[in-house]
Amino acid sequence: MTANELRSKYIEFFKSKNHAEISGQSLIPENDPSVLFTTAGMHPLVPYLLGEKHPGGTRLTDYQKCVRTGDIDEVGDPSHLTCFEMLGNWSLGDYFKKESIAFSYEFLTSEKWLGLDPRKISVTVFAGDENAPRDEEAAGYWKENGMPEDKIAYLPASDNWWAAGPTGPCGPDTEIFYWVGEGLPPEGSNKGTDSANWMEIWNNVFMQYNRVDEKTLVPLPKKNVDTGMGLERTNCILQGKTSVYLTEVFQPIIGKIEELSDYSYGTDAEKDKSVRIIADHSRASVFILGDQKGVSPSNVGAGYVLRRLIRRAVRHGMKLGIEKEFLAEIADVVIGNFKAAYPELEANAEKIRKELTAEENKFRVTLKNGEAEFRRLLPNLLKNPKKEISGKVAFRLYDTFGFPVELTQELGAENGMTVDLEGFKEAEKKHQEASKSLDAGKAKGGLAEQSDTTTKYHTATHLLQQALVEVLGNQVAQKGSNINNERMRFDFTFERPMTKEEIQKVEDIVNEKIKEDLPVTMEIKTLDEAKAEGARALFSSKYGESVKVYTIGRDAKSDWFSKEVCGGPHVQHTAQIGVFKIEKEQSSSAGVRRIRATISGGLPLDPQ
Repeated sequence: MTANELRSKYIEFFKSKNHAEISGQSLIPENDPSVLFTTAGMHPLVPYLLGEKHPGGTRLTDYQKCVRTGDIDEVGDPSHLTCFEMLGNWSLGDYFKKESIAFSYEFLTSEKWLGLDPRKISVTVFAGDENAPRDEEAAGYWKENGMPEDKIAYLPASDNWWAAGPTGPCGPDTEIFYWVGEGLPPEGSNKGTDSANWMEIWNNVFMQYNRVDEKTLVPLPKKNVDTGMGLERTNCILQGKTSVYLTEVFQPIIGKIEELSDYSYGTDAEKDKSVRIIADHSRASVFILGDQKGVSPSNVGAGYVLRRLIRRAVRHGMKLGIEKEFLAEIADVVIGNFKAAYPELEANAEKIRKELTAEENKFRVTLKNGEAEFRRLLPNLLKNPKKEISGKVAFRLYDTFGFPVELTQELGAENGMTVDLEGFKEAEKKHQEASKSLDAGKAKGGLAEQSDTTTKYHTATHLLQQALVEVLGNQVAQKGSNINNERMRFDFTFERPMTKEEIQKVEDIVNEKIKEDLPVTMEIKTLDEAKAEGARALFSSKYGESVKVYTIGRDAKSDWFSKEVCGGPHVQHTAQIGVFKIEKEQSSSAGVRRIRATISGGLPLDPQ
């Protein structure tokens, strides 16, 4: 079974169980400062998991592109990926554990669907602790479906408890594993007794509690199910492969790398690692650049992660002996492979190639500058009686100039010097910890950041976008926004800095609309209907899929200021927002400007 067939079968199965197929969303999270990228399939569904009604109903399914960057430096082994796909299904206050477990087991084992051997499947459930009891309910439903007792491992909260953050929605989960060892698993073998030979393929999260404080859990009145299956891992298992890189998801990319480098994958362990790094990083870079809200390489946030991915791919290309620009050629293969599932890649193909080539060239210049910096430092380095280049110096060359430590070693050796590799690793580890803290939202995925203040900021972005269009013209289009309780950040397409007069005019328009106390109304329509009425939409959707349309104005049909397709949350009327102030207008990347703004005061939100 190919990845395309697996993706289709998953959606088909859950549609047969009365789930509405919804569109996967952007890789760049909307108004969520807790993460740089969409890190899980549930991420775009945060407002609905918190109680908003979804236009698709209470049973949903989709496939979602995700990026996790906390372990970029571990990519290169047979299983780690930065960019991956999640297949998901959700129950929003509809069915709960019984149906969720039955659906998962049927899809995995039924001959009509995946037909996996039930003897090679085991599960884990929450073992219980001082806060919540052992999840006998989930274990009982697994047994009802034929799971033997010895294939159920009861594990602690660190393994089988999901939480939005220190407070908020949480609950036990059950994880599903497949045997990847030789033959059949021995009696009594499960994830608890043998972690090496069981690979996780699916996780069903049961959001049934609200954590009020450290010691208090209160049952949620509306319980949700959030599940996710890793497409690449499951595909690997279905094909009996030992690595995701041996499946058709990666093989065409690897074939192109072989052609460019004149190296045959599978003949040298170190070179194989370089091939896997190029394959993963180039694919991730294409998905980030080709996203509907695609970012460009930069020195901050998501743009910095993208720059690291591109440069690491180029460096490993050099290690394989690829001297010419090559990422645009690999990008063509990635786009060809994934354009059916993700048409935005083909739509943005020219931009992807252009950005990759520009960053590749910039990095090659940077490497030359790094070598010049090394030459400048050399007289002082040679004064070291140990003839050793410190780890801090080696890491500064790497971090500032992208200068690989291997090149520092080579140049050092030419001058009779060694590099303190332990010191380099220590400096690198500190930097990685700082990077991970940027991407540490993997666990909470934005659920902890919903508040009355962020709701006010979210609605203010709608007013800001329309004000920018009125002052600067129709070339303005939103490229993303980021909100926390202290400020909002709004990125938009525009080629030049705004004048002071333009900034003031935009601010005045927003405040005028707030003072008018315009009602904010919501209607559910298809995307085509919404666009026909003049609504702005950042994304395309499945044909006929229902979306929420928020209108700010006296009359949603004839007298409105702003109309956008959006998931929410929003205020009920604009006077609740408060006073709007633009603090800064600056460049974000080529052709994209960034506004930072604050709000203060405002009326309290109506109770839900």
